[in-house]
Amino acid sequence: MKSRVISGGLFCLVVWMASSASAQPDFERPPIDYLNAEVNDPVAKLAKRIEAGEVALNSDPKFGYLPSVLEALDVPLSSQTLVFSKTSLQLHRISPRRPRALYFNDDVYVGYCQHGDVLEFASTDAKQGAIFYTLSQSEEKEPEFVRDRGGCLSCHASSRTQNVPGFLIRSVFADAAGRPKLGSGTFTTDHTSPFDERWGGWYVTGSHGSMRHMGNVICTDEAHELDRESGANQDNLGEYFRTDSYLTPHSDIVALMVLEHQTQMHNAITAANFETRQALHQSYQMNELLEREPDFISESATRRIESSADRVLKYLLMCDEFTLTDSVAGTSTFAKEFASMGPRDPEQRSLRDFDLETRLFRYPCSYLIYSDSFMELPAEVKSRVLEKLKHILSGEDQSEAYQHLTGKMRSEIQQILQATHPDFQ
Repeated sequence: MKSRVISGGLFCLVVWMASSASAQPDFERPPIDYLNAEVNDPVAKLAKRIEAGEVALNSDPKFGYLPSVLEALDVPLSSQTLVFSKTSLQLHRISPRRPRALYFNDDVYVGYCQHGDVLEFASTDAKQGAIFYTLSQSEEKEPEFVRDRGGCLSCHASSRTQNVPGFLIRSVFADAAGRPKLGSGTFTTDHTSPFDERWGGWYVTGSHGSMRHMGNVICTDEAHELDRESGANQDNLGEYFRTDSYLTPHSDIVALMVLEHQTQMHNAITAANFETRQALHQSYQMNELLEREPDFISESATRRIESSADRVLKYLLMCDEFTLTDSVAGTSTFAKEFASMGPRDPEQRSLRDFDLETRLFRYPCSYLIYSDSFMELPAEVKSRVLEKLKHILSGEDQSEAYQHLTGKMRSEIQQILQATHPDFQ
């Protein structure tokens, strides 16, 4: 069975009702050239493997290509989360009785709707950021991944994604049909978000003590009031919909919390990548006009690179993270599987280890520091991030922004990185 990537179509992982800007975004022009530059993200790699006959996608009678493609992309079933708000491409397929399933690993996100026409993909390219695809569920033709040609960017390249092609998790006030009540307000969710503003329009399984969220509940009137109590601490979603219509019965709270951090961490890395490449490109153009040395980097370009490095550090070190006031536990095997991926230092510590008592991770430094996106950042910004990070972890930098990191935390993170990360060895 062959597969290939073609251009065209329309896919938004989370479509928000917004119009495209009339002006061409900077990232659609050189040096980024988002729509035309070659990509090497996980979905593009899979398409090449299928075309070479190394992998075949098989269609399941109930779920179509979903199980096969999750296996091929190494996306765990335990990552399943469920969203019932009509905030994506196949909105007519989504409702509280038929939520949309989302699966993810470190680099790729897969969306599935019951009886949907397509599977939806948002895949991370180390240089070009989020790349969007669909895969038809029809068995009448050979499977081919269709790359979006800009339709998704009206939502997936905005201030909510740090102004680059990226990812976002939204929390809305959804009515009984799953329609978001836009007049009631919406939230873009990350690890800094107050607990009581998270997961509106989502299902949530797991325990969280006395803390309350917006999940598992519909908005029944014009006021933006929800019965948060009725949706709290749910371990079974059977009263809301038929859970046997999905690969697992879970919408794990820990998976949701990781997803929220990961999406905006990815965006910060992509923003630093783009900002650095654009700043250097413009600086080099000015060098030619002003007859300066070809590799001269202007003061304004340097400031832009420094600023983007600081934003990466902010997300990397979980700055302004919401403090949990009760312990959190999921219902699936997600937390165990996620933590088992390591890598681990000689003391068996990993940046993937969870805390879930007062914060998400035991060692608050993002595991995406190991990602291809981080590793392949332009040297001009990556070197600044690493230099500043080492000063913070050594205790030399005691800036207010990093006061949430105790001396013990800094030492532990430093030791883990020195044992597991090539840039610290």
